[in-house]
Amino acid sequence: MKPLTIVLNILLPPLAVFLQHGLGGTFLISLLLTAIGWLPGVIHAFIVNE
Repeated sequence: MKPLTIVLNILLPPLAVFLQHGLGGTFLISLLLTAIGWLPGVIHAFIVNE
């Protein structure tokens, strides 16, 4: 994983997922999980962007 991706995964999980996968189901799931709580969004971003 690139250092920029790691930082974005932590600070802005939906943006990191969007940059890797574009608009789609994965992005919407990341957005929803981040809205529920920051930590679920971060975990999802790290799993998706491995």
